[in-house]
Amino acid sequence: MHTDLCQRLGITYPIVAFTPSEKVAAAVSRAGGLGVLGCVRFNEGEDLDAALTWLDNNTDGKPYAVDVVMPMRVPTEGAAHDLHALIPPEHRDFVDTTLRHLGVPPLPDGEGQEGVLGWLHSVARTHVDVALAHRPVLIANALGSPPRDVIAQAHGSGVLVAALAGTADHAISHVANGVDIVVAQGYEAGGHTGEIASMVLVPEVVDAVGHDAAVLAAGGIGSGRQIAAALALGAQGVWMGSLWLGAAEYDLSVGTAVRRALLKASSSDTVRSRIYSGKPARLLKTAWTDAWSAPDAPAPLPMPLQNLLVADAHSRLNRGDDPRTVAMPAGQIVGRLDRVRPAAEIMADLVAEYSATIGALRPF
Repeated sequence: MHTDLCQRLGITYPIVAFTPSEKVAAAVSRAGGLGVLGCVRFNEGEDLDAALTWLDNNTDGKPYAVDVVMPMRVPTEGAAHDLHALIPPEHRDFVDTTLRHLGVPPLPDGEGQEGVLGWLHSVARTHVDVALAHRPVLIANALGSPPRDVIAQAHGSGVLVAALAGTADHAISHVANGVDIVVAQGYEAGGHTGEIASMVLVPEVVDAVGHDAAVLAAGGIGSGRQIAAALALGAQGVWMGSLWLGAAEYDLSVGTAVRRALLKASSSDTVRSRIYSGKPARLLKTAWTDAWSAPDAPAPLPMPLQNLLVADAHSRLNRGDDPRTVAMPAGQIVGRLDRVRPAAEIMADLVAEYSATIGALRPF
């Protein structure tokens, strides 16, 4: 399973694991892959600094990476405008009415959430600054190419830059901007994703970038067989997210409703919608997503306003005890989640199944 990208990143297996949990990221890195910590949940630099310090101390010296959410074009935000004032009252009324209809309890006093500021461009820049004070080998951007000065900043620190792409044209643009690794993320993927399926997208991106960048395949990958298929399509590795929601180390969801929903879901129990962040993202299909697809529902707001609108609601939904009403990004591969296992065990199974698959393909 060793590829050229393994050498560049200092990893044993070309398995890149995106996760919002530093504990999962560390476990994957210790097992020979590359754990990627999603930074969007961190509003303050001190919180991210603490998480990365923990990673520095709990990865046995193995490499890890970070993922930020940074649009290339700098938006008007923050000091210039009160973002909350830009949210229409009818949207707030719809959220409140829907939560009441679904019977979602309020959060305990003092535990409301005003929105995840990591969706803001300015905060994402602070995430980069904080990360570069630690030892990531890679900074990935979930919204395509980061600004060129940020790419130069990372390269100046000896850190590679990756960007997600949903089309071959996006990939070409990323490489022109100086990105080192393109994550070809297909329609099946969880979170922000495009409209082209992985089987079609990955070879298109590989052909488009040639030798100018390495390609990671993402979307619909949750087994060693699928890793073998991704490498056969020309990728140098895989980027996996949803599979790690079943890792025993994943501890960000309070209560059991989210995990119960994930373990029960089939591959057809997801929906692609703008209701999570304002951009198309694949989520678990629940009563919450159904409410937003009703004829009387308002249109989702643009990023970052949509997240500011629903952040408190998502906290309430995921703290509740009803798996039918959670709000959780997940790809179609969620149908493979049938039990909770340590990340190292998941890694071992991926590697073993890959080896068995390649062995079965050898000519007799």
